[in-house]
Parts: sequence; structure tokens; C-alpha cells
Amino acid sequence: MSRVLRSLRGSQPVARFQRCCGLFPAAEEGPADTERARAGGNGVDPEANVCSPADCAQKYVVKNYFYYYLFRFSAALGEEVFYITFLPFTYWNIDHSVSRRMIVIWSVVMYIGQVSKDLLKWPRPLSPPVVKLERRTDAEYGMPSTHAMAATAISFSFLSATTNHYKYPFELGLTGALLFSTLVCLSRLYTGMHTVLDVLGGALISAVLLVLVCPAWDSIDRVLLTSPLCPLLSLAVPLLLCYKYPKLDSYSPTRADTTTILGAGAGATVGFWLNNQYVAAASTSDGFRPGFPLLSGPMLVVVLARFLVGIGIILVTRQLAKSLVLGVLRYCYKFPMGDLEARRRLEVEVPYKFVTYSSVGFSATVIVPLLHQVLGLI
Repeated sequence: MSRVLRSLRGSQPVARFQRCCGLFPAAEEGPADTERARAGGNGVDPEANVCSPADCAQKYVVKNYFYYYLFRFSAALGEEVFYITFLPFTYWNIDHSVSRRMIVIWSVVMYIGQVSKDLLKWPRPLSPPVVKLERRTDAEYGMPSTHAMAATAISFSFLSATTNHYKYPFELGLTGALLFSTLVCLSRLYTGMHTVLDVLGGALISAVLLVLVCPAWDSIDRVLLTSPLCPLLSLAVPLLLCYKYPKLDSYSPTRADTTTILGAGAGATVGFWLNNQYVAAASTSDGFRPGFPLLSGPMLVVVLARFLVGIGIILVTRQLAKSLVLGVLRYCYKFPMGDLEARRRLEVEVPYKFVTYSSVGFSATVIVPLLHQVLGLI
């Protein structure tokens, strides 16, 4: 068993998977191909090989563009940017109770995953032999893969929520959940960012959390919607967790990313409570609908309008909150606008990220629906 685990934790299985999918280091292709890789010639993705030495120390050759674009797209489905747009979309256009479940579970899963990385401190795959297509997250540790955790949690929580709420073929939903989570998991191997054990560990942690949370979700949902302590605890507990984030020997973006996620989740949770108390009583997952509504032409226009209006408000809120919070913090701690090191300090980074993205979460769940109503989009 220990030999199997060591093998799954190693870099060679990742490298073999990349070679099977047609991704090679330029050096393995011989002098002629190496020159083409540097020049962005035949068989090589030009954009992937044109970068500064600080950002990209490794050239590579793509021999199968189907897998290349499939897994690059799949990797993007696991990014925070995707979830910060997809989750509000479900709230605005699909179902509030389903969206609440996914947002809360996403926040919890991502916090556990990020903290686990910085406690375990397992390195990412070695390069060489692995080709690394991403550089920003290379400063983070590897185990568990938060992409795998988020994809598993979101896809199967969506399945469990809608199975009890809508009538549709369970096999279809299960296939979609498996396909989504599998593609995101495999993309972490293809991009060279995680070992097989990182990915399996991330998916397994999310599966265990879902098994524990799903049976109790209706009770949790009612507490979040009705408890008078919900707004206070929804803000205080995540903020405290951000301040108590594990300390690292050198800077890593994990604390900032975690604060962003917890802030967005906290703001959204306060919005859920406020809507239930003062706007309209929210439905829980006890109800049952015969199926998903079919999208006609006019309805599709309305859905698109809701999304565009919502994203516009979110972007404006984010920019205003960033400018306001950063201005206050600069005044309090006396640092210049361009001082990146100062913005990475605990007393600056945590309130800056938390207040900004809690404002975004609150705006997405309260301000945007009110504006939809004013504009006649509901």
C-alpha cells in the first residue's frame, strides 16, 4: 500500500499522463522541434511559449490540440472566477435553495482545502519531468487539489439538491456530475499542477463532506434563513478564520484566495437571511417541481439580461469596495498605493479582501435581485 501511495504522490504518473495526451517538454522533441517551440512554430501553441523568463521557464510542444483545449477549458471551470459568476447565475435564474446550498458548501470545502494545503505542505509535481502550464498557483502547496474538491462538491451538491426538487432522469444528472468533476480533476494532471494523490485526495474529502452535510442540509438551511444570530455569525466566524489562517514561511496567495471565498460566502449568507426576513420568505428544498422550465426565445433574453445586469453590478460593487477599503487601509497604515508588500500584510490583506468580496456577495443576493425587479426582469 505504501508503495502505491508513493507512486501516486510522485511526478512520473503525471508526466506519463501528459505524454499520453500529447503534451511534451520541448527538450524531448530534439533540437529542431526545440527551435520551433521557442519560435512558436509548427506543432506548438505560440501563445503558450511566448512569455517572460520569470513567468515561464519551460517550453513545451502540443501534439494533440483536442486534449490541450479540452483540459485548459476544464481547468478554467475550477477557478474562483468561474464559481463567482456561475453561482450568482444560479441564484438569479434557476433556484434560490439550490444556489444557497452550493454557495455554502463551496465556501466550506474551499476553506478546508486551502488550510489543508498549508498544514500538510506537500510539494507540487516536479518540473521536469512534468510540464507546468500554470505559474500563479505554483507558489502554493499541492495536497489536496482544491480544483478537484470544488468540482466534486459543486457538481454533486447540485445533483443532490435538484434531484429532490425537480423531476428529471437521475442518470442524466449523475452523468453530468461525473463528467464535470472528472474533467476538472484530469485537467489538474494535464496542466501539471497536481499529483494523482492530490486529485484523489481532494475528490475524496469533498465526497465525505457531502455525505455528512447533505442529510442535515434542510435543518442547516432553516437555521441560516431564520436564526437572528445568522448575520453576526456569518460575518464574524469567517473573518476570524481568515485572521487565524496558518502562518507560512514565505508568502503564498492561499490566504488571499481563502479570504476572497469566505468573504463572498459570508456576504451572500447575510443576503439570504435578509431576503428571507424582509423581502420574501425563501423556499427550502422541501418543495417539488415537475421539471426545469424550458427556455423559449423571450425567456432566454430575460435570462441573459439578468446575467449581464448582475455581472455589471458585481463589477461596479467590487471596484467601489476595493477603492474605498484600500483607501481607508492606506490612511490607517500609511503605505503608498503601489506597495505590494504592504498589501500582503495580514492586517491589510484580510480586511481588504474580506470587505470587498463580502460586499460582492451581498450585492449579488440582495441588490441585484432588487434591481431585476425594478427593471421588470422577474
